[in-house]
Amino acid sequence: MSDSTVEELVIISGKGGTGKTSIAASFAVLAGFPVIADCDVDAADMHLILAPSVRERHEFRCGNEAVIRPAGCTGCGKCLELCRFGAIVAGGEGEAYVVDPVACEGCGVCVRFCPARAIDFPEPLCGEWMVSETRCGPMVHARLGIAAENSGKLVSTVRREARRLAGENGSRLVLVDGPPGIGCPVIASMTGTSQALVVTEPTVSGEHDLERVLKLARHFGIPASVCVNKWDLNPGMTERIEALTVRSGARIAGRIRYDRGVTLAQMQEKAVVETDTPAADDIRRVWDSLGL
Repeated sequence: MSDSTVEELVIISGKGGTGKTSIAASFAVLAGFPVIADCDVDAADMHLILAPSVRERHEFRCGNEAVIRPAGCTGCGKCLELCRFGAIVAGGEGEAYVVDPVACEGCGVCVRFCPARAIDFPEPLCGEWMVSETRCGPMVHARLGIAAENSGKLVSTVRREARRLAGENGSRLVLVDGPPGIGCPVIASMTGTSQALVVTEPTVSGEHDLERVLKLARHFGIPASVCVNKWDLNPGMTERIEALTVRSGARIAGRIRYDRGVTLAQMQEKAVVETDTPAADDIRRVWDSLGL
């Protein structure tokens, strides 16, 4: 199966904590062995439900980070003078200056202007990405390092490998669990996908953040559907959100009730639809509405 014939559904949310991953895990069960891509690389949690068995691990290196070689450094202080990020600090014994890797922005000014050419500029290790097997299908997932940047590039790597796997395995669907918000990792998760499901909740912040993420979907020309999770906690706000959905040109995919059984399913490391709880029927209806 060619890469161009693979459908790609991304599940996103304007804010965190809306139940996006719980719904994505249930879709993985219902889809019939898709390729799963957990693109929430800053706080990945799909593995808590699907219990993957890792078969491949790969380093993720990206960007550049200055490193001063003590043997070559003359202690002239030019790097300290030129750094605008406060990343050059006094060193300890045998080191005039060192680079604070958290503060370094990788601009390369110190490297360019060091008179002694004593500063290296390697690609740092920013995290890792993995290919795993789950009971629902193969999964590509990743972990970004502490204080590491370039989460958008790591998301792009996860999606690329997921599409490659789908082509090799003959899978018709790549199911993407995207990150929350509207920033770089979200953009990397949704650009070029077949459609997006936006999971929101019936709150003021849920309505506000839904409006932002729907604008993002329109900007990239991604067909979007909206699902209101825990809708019965505030039916009036749910109606407002669905009215906003229609005004924004998106589809209403359905509603999912508040159900304590969702938490119990998580505690058992199960997807919601693998249990008999009432919310499972709601999730199945949302899945059917997507036509995948």
